[in-house]
Amino acid sequence: MSVALSQEAPASVPSASARRRRARAAVPVLAVALLATMTISAGIGAFPIPSADVLAVALHALGIPVSASFTPQQEAVLLGIRLPRVVLAAMVGASLALSGAVLQGLFRNPLADPALIGVSSGAALAAAATIVLGAAGALGGMLLPLCAFGGGLAATLFIYALAQRGGSTILTVMLLAGIAVNALAMAGIGLFSFLSTDEQLRNISFWTLGSLASASWGLLATLLPFIGVGLTVLMRLAAPLDALALGEAQARQLGVEIRRVKRAAVLSGALLVGALTAVTGVIGFVGLVAPHMVRLACGPSHRVLLPASALVGAILVLMADSVARVVVAPTELPLGVLTAMAGAPFFLTLLLRSRERAWA
Repeated sequence: MSVALSQEAPASVPSASARRRRARAAVPVLAVALLATMTISAGIGAFPIPSADVLAVALHALGIPVSASFTPQQEAVLLGIRLPRVVLAAMVGASLALSGAVLQGLFRNPLADPALIGVSSGAALAAAATIVLGAAGALGGMLLPLCAFGGGLAATLFIYALAQRGGSTILTVMLLAGIAVNALAMAGIGLFSFLSTDEQLRNISFWTLGSLASASWGLLATLLPFIGVGLTVLMRLAAPLDALALGEAQARQLGVEIRRVKRAAVLSGALLVGALTAVTGVIGFVGLVAPHMVRLACGPSHRVLLPASALVGAILVLMADSVARVVVAPTELPLGVLTAMAGAPFFLTLLLRSRERAWA
């Protein structure tokens, strides 16, 4: 029996050496793939633009001389519409995937997702309340994203406070509190949808389904400080998360400050996801799917998992947004619909695999 098991293991599980080779190549290969995906995605739409012209316009905008020719119309479409949207898609995918990878490492559970800490549901509830109460047009249109960001952050802080006891964070309580707050937020959104007018209901539905249609250079400049701080903090958690994989007791012996790591992971994840959800609406499952794909290919080391997950998440959102722009052209399919259609079956597959391992 033991001989049979030892013969089957190499066929079902990638060898350690294969994973190490993939891990070494993952980040540079994915970086090149991301640039290629951004170039292709920028050319896709009702007005198609060849990739060579996309590159020429981008280089020309950066002040680099190019020999390729492009039309003024192509330049206007790319600089005014496509390139800001492509950059926003990459930022959304990278932030959601990185937050998911960090939370999965923190919970030591591959089924963890940024939605568990209440950011998306809190932002959606605040946005629905703002739309129905008639204040969405105040402050030059900035009140809706500001309220959504505040709602997401408030929900996360509430869940985090519930999970505190004796100066430490109880992750199981945080998980259960997140489920309860998400359910309460969905009930609140249902109530506001019932009280809304037809136009308000359409706005709520469009916002909760997710879209990148609001992308602009001004919006990206507003988001950049939030994204920069959040990405920087989460990337620095690779070594502590590797230590936590051994257990909290072992991590403490290695000098990891568990309480500070948990606070940094939860609050920085809330900052990233809340800021982006406030302007794009709810885009689900990216934080679940991307880290798991990287973990299967390259192993669990967070030194590779975190940057590679960010790159894979950016690629996935770019691909989904490209499909959303053309599948029902000339209209646009909500991005959250596509990510849910792809992510929900993936999530169910993970659940079934977890069940089989538990029975085994």
